[in-house]
Amino acid sequence: MARRGGQTHFGYESVRLDDKQGRVNDVFHSVARRYDLINDLMSGGLHRAWKDALVMAVNPKSDRPFTLLDLAGGTGDVAFRVVDAGGAGTRVTVCDINADMLAVGRERAAQRGLDGVVAFDEGNAEQLHYSDRSFDCVTVAFGIRNVPRIERALEEAYRVLKIGGRFLCLEFSSVDVPGFDVLYELYSFQLIPRVGQAVAGDREAYQYLVESIRKFPKPNVFARMIEAAGFRRVSFTPMTGGVVALYSGWRL
Repeated sequence: MARRGGQTHFGYESVRLDDKQGRVNDVFHSVARRYDLINDLMSGGLHRAWKDALVMAVNPKSDRPFTLLDLAGGTGDVAFRVVDAGGAGTRVTVCDINADMLAVGRERAAQRGLDGVVAFDEGNAEQLHYSDRSFDCVTVAFGIRNVPRIERALEEAYRVLKIGGRFLCLEFSSVDVPGFDVLYELYSFQLIPRVGQAVAGDREAYQYLVESIRKFPKPNVFARMIEAAGFRRVSFTPMTGGVVALYSGWRL
């Protein structure tokens, strides 16, 4: 979260609020082409199950039009899953601030013949260029912690949702199983940066990603932030011993 005085966190480093987005962009410029591969390696493939749980919660309708906005989903991983789960009227807009991630997503959409079903827009989650009440659902998977002003992004997600629409956020969380928490810390700080170095040639990028998880608000704190943006019936579900959490909120 942003701190007073225009400061925020970039991993464990304190940086000017206006500088964080550029630093984050540099990280994803570095890892874009191998981002999903490294996710497989880092999570042992579990990120696929977590995203499947997200898509089940989205529950795209098969009998009527359904519009989804996927924030920070540049490679299209969540978007393609939602299209596969939905009907002929399902349409997904992917909005990401990073052009390199979007380029990967567009290529994959073309390979799948989904050019007319999934749109890829370059944009800032803090200031969306979509009309009020224009989407049935808004999702963000493992991206909200990279946003400098999280509160603004939540307010924008609320604004573009239709009445009765749902916000779903999948994000790394706090391990709450004794013993497992120690192993997870060792794995995170000792192995993940090495995987990043070996596969993407960028240890620092993955050191940041590990640190950014630790600086993200605890689940109950983030749930209150979602409520403060206007959402109701806010809840969260820890998964895999608290490694990740799935947050839900409704615009009612």
